[in-house]
Amino acid sequence: MLAYPTIQAAESSLGRNLTLPERLWFAYSADKSDYFLYCHNILFLFVIFSLVPLPYVFAELRRIRGFDRHKIQPKVRLSLQEMFRCYWDVMRLFFLVVGPLQLVSYPSVKFIGIRTGLPLPSGWEILMQLAVYFLIEDYTNYWIHRFLHCKWGYEKIHSVHHEFTAPIGFAAPYAHWAEVLILGIPSFLGPAIVPGHIITFWLWIALRQIEAIETHSGYDLPWTPTKYIPFYGGAEYHDYHHYVGGQSQSNFASVFTYCDFIYGTDKGYQYHKKVLGKLKEEKRAAQLNGGKHD
Repeated sequence: MLAYPTIQAAESSLGRNLTLPERLWFAYSADKSDYFLYCHNILFLFVIFSLVPLPYVFAELRRIRGFDRHKIQPKVRLSLQEMFRCYWDVMRLFFLVVGPLQLVSYPSVKFIGIRTGLPLPSGWEILMQLAVYFLIEDYTNYWIHRFLHCKWGYEKIHSVHHEFTAPIGFAAPYAHWAEVLILGIPSFLGPAIVPGHIITFWLWIALRQIEAIETHSGYDLPWTPTKYIPFYGGAEYHDYHHYVGGQSQSNFASVFTYCDFIYGTDKGYQYHKKVLGKLKEEKRAAQLNGGKHD
């Protein structure tokens, strides 16, 4: 809840006029508690988990040409029933684990200093904080993910997530309940180290889940904006990790590729790409030679 009863009081305290976004924020949040604002995460996650994967589902079922040629594992096709089962399991986990976790974690959010008041952060401040959050989450997630691929971690916990050797968007949050709790630590660590505004926190949670859905989509789309992010892994990069499955000792990073490169856990993927590249060249050469003979 904002500390100012009116916009005039806020402007007097800040010593300037409120910007349009700040006026809109005042109008929305002035009479709402900080706890209520924090709980918006539950709604955002539900909407993201339910709606963002749908274009990939539609493309998978309809085999739309513009999408279909970019499918990473074209021989693997899931039925609508299989996709719905995945979504149902994700929603069950959401209501039994993710939602309640959001409800009870509010004291920790207040403790680290995530604020809801005025002034609002600038665009540059939001971008810089989001970049820090992604880097911190990626590095810590890398090591936790490697631990989950040890014999005990994989058999007891992580094997659930790897049930989809050709992942789909709905499978991004599909995991053992213990994995959901464990991987919540890297997501929370960035905001704990560099606390910001609740709006930045909302954006972080939303963007991280949208990125995970794209990574698990099963489609390497050339027009996605993430193609322009330096050292970004993407769908093809993570798809290989699922393709190899429990034996995978490659591509552990959640977002970027630098950890796998530094610690040498991308060698299997690089070899795989090299072999596929040679096969494509041989196929292209054979087609050209066949065309000449015709």
